[in-house]
Amino acid sequence: MGKKELKTNAMRILDREKVSYTYQTYECSEFTDGIHVADQLGLPHEQVFKTLVTIGKTGGHYVFVIPIAREIDLKKAARAVHEKSLEMLPLKELTKVTGYVRGGCTSIGMKKPFPTVIQREAQEMEWIYISGGKLGMQIRLSPLDLKKVTSAEFADVTV
Repeated sequence: MGKKELKTNAMRILDREKVSYTYQTYECSEFTDGIHVADQLGLPHEQVFKTLVTIGKTGGHYVFVIPIAREIDLKKAARAVHEKSLEMLPLKELTKVTGYVRGGCTSIGMKKPFPTVIQREAQEMEWIYISGGKLGMQIRLSPLDLKKVTSAEFADVTV
């Protein structure tokens, strides 16, 4: 019996949208940071992106996809989404808001579509790696395809 290929919600959405991607799995039973994951998989740090969820002064949620070794600049991020200010979504609310767990959160296929911003230099890259929608999975896809499936914008939102 062949092992059933595992598809996450994010992968099903990419399939439905006819987006080309590949994925890699790795051993992971709990959250590990993106740098550790990139090192474990032998991926270049500048091509591996993390997904951060914020909440604006108005109560709206915003998603930012930035390189793993960078930090979000909340002032730049707020300007990018036309908010007065932003703060990080409290971790205890992540699954309730997005449907994903920490370390497995991706901008594709959240419970609701939220305004999404991808760090500007991603648009210059042929491929980036993002979480596959569960712990232990990374998806490689074109940043332009990620922009398309998430209706994202590119902007400079890092320190």
